Amino acid sequence: MKLTKFFVPTLKEDPADAVVISHKLMLRAGMIKQLTSGVYSYLPLGLRVFKKIEKVIREEMDAIGGNEFLLPALSPNDLWSQTGRLEDYGDTMFRIKNRELVLAPTHEEVFTSIAKSNLISYKDLPCMWYQIQTKFRNEARPRSGVLRGRQFTMKDAYSFDTDEKGLDAAYELQDKAYKNIFTRCGLKFFSVTAFSGAMGGSNSEEFMVESDAGEDVVAITEDGSYSSNIEVAVSYREGVGRKDSNLPYEPFHTPNIKSIEELAGFLGISDKSRLAKSRVFVNPAKSEGEIDEYILVLVCGDDEVNETKLQNIFGQNIRPGHPEELAAITGADAGSIGPIGLKNKDVKIIADLLLKDADELISGANKNDYHIKNIDLKRDVKNIEYYDIRVVKEGEFTLDKKHKIKITKAIEVGHIFKLGTKYSKALHAYYLDRNGAENPIVMGSYGIGVERIAASYIEQNYDDKGIIWGGEIAPFKVHLICASANKEESVKETEKIYGLLEEKGIEVLYDDRPDIRPGFKFNDADLIGVPLQVIIGEKNLKNGNIEIKIRRTGVRMLIPVADFYNKISGLVNEY
Repeated sequence: MKLTKFFVPTLKEDPADAVVISHKLMLRAGMIKQLTSGVYSYLPLGLRVFKKIEKVIREEMDAIGGNEFLLPALSPNDLWSQTGRLEDYGDTMFRIKNRELVLAPTHEEVFTSIAKSNLISYKDLPCMWYQIQTKFRNEARPRSGVLRGRQFTMKDAYSFDTDEKGLDAAYELQDKAYKNIFTRCGLKFFSVTAFSGAMGGSNSEEFMVESDAGEDVVAITEDGSYSSNIEVAVSYREGVGRKDSNLPYEPFHTPNIKSIEELAGFLGISDKSRLAKSRVFVNPAKSEGEIDEYILVLVCGDDEVNETKLQNIFGQNIRPGHPEELAAITGADAGSIGPIGLKNKDVKIIADLLLKDADELISGANKNDYHIKNIDLKRDVKNIEYYDIRVVKEGEFTLDKKHKIKITKAIEVGHIFKLGTKYSKALHAYYLDRNGAENPIVMGSYGIGVERIAASYIEQNYDDKGIIWGGEIAPFKVHLICASANKEESVKETEKIYGLLEEKGIEVLYDDRPDIRPGFKFNDADLIGVPLQVIIGEKNLKNGNIEIKIRRTGVRMLIPVADFYNKISGLVNEY
């Protein structure tokens, strides 16, 4: 491909609104261009990379028996209502105002609707279906370029089986295929246990790339023996325990004390574990005639409530209580709320496992500017329930007490789910078994973000000059530069080499721009990041040599013209 015929609008400076490395470099290298917030045009260079990633994905999906589909982006509201996800997705889903349609963020419902009328016997199963298609999500704050956009490309695959054993087998096939995909795409990745969210189902696993640009937070050990999304991570920590002093609880005045830090300072203590932090949550009524459920959540004062774990217990729609709601529910504003003397007597009280049966606790008195000391959860709080609802912290140990946990940021590039029968039951996708009995189809769901793979690769492969491509997803293998474009002999030799590379099937980007100074060409070559640069200059050519530069290492070598093809073909296979 000649650069005079290939649209690559490179930029000298970082765009002002780009923060993460991949966003900056994809814009500067002319891979993408923003149309509006969270929506990008994919330019020729970027599209080449995305298509190469899709090729890898297709090959690995086909290798495990996948059938490729292409489903519509539009789907009817009614289909989503049957599974409850029209409500669950809320404003995250784009809805068509003048039609009862949505722009699908994923395709479980549509694929299940096809399975319903076609996979009607055990003889029709198992099946593995997939597509690579545009998805839409109404992100409230799209950012980080293609890492979090409102329109994006996803490979979503779905397995259909007769039982859990079949699902396990399909899940393992996908797990292996995903590892092959990410390895072939040149990513350094790891997998973590994860929260299924609006997808539903039981087990799920995320594939992560460690990066400061990531919006996910994960808990991992250095040896890789434990890895989990922070949303569901667990750790070992000694419980608060009991002192068995049997002291009566007692209110005391705490003027203008609104936080745990302020309370600890007021009391002159550093250990906050017996300062029970209280937060109010609301689980909205699911239908008319029902009432909202109020939940008071207690954790140690030095801990934070893990809202995802609460969703696992109470459902997707649970939310923090609004400031204007708190007084009506508890009798006090935030900072003075606790488990004793709640205004609404129907508030459900739960506490983290570290507080199980603890005594001599201090918490709010449900009266502004007052707290209560010597609270004994076992004695004073009836019907309290205990769950793991805290956020794991850096330096804590794994449950077996053998390894320290590290907390780091990561980019999610893939997610696989065991859906079970959630969708088949909701949409009545049943099959007849050998005995003629109806059973719901057992399903799995498996997603990969195409653009996220490209962005994650860049986050792991760049320097101060630009992107460093390599392997199967590099847009080209060779960047050919005529450094003496005003010299006829140099141009003639460069054209000859270009023809040779094209003839041999080596993907080459030829910078044939006649009026661009060599320095600009070299800078663009480093920015675009093609693995190998072949530089034709007048001086080297007179000595019978061609210069090759390896983009990743910066190593330069002079190769005799006669040996050029053998050398470059070997380097192409290496880089």
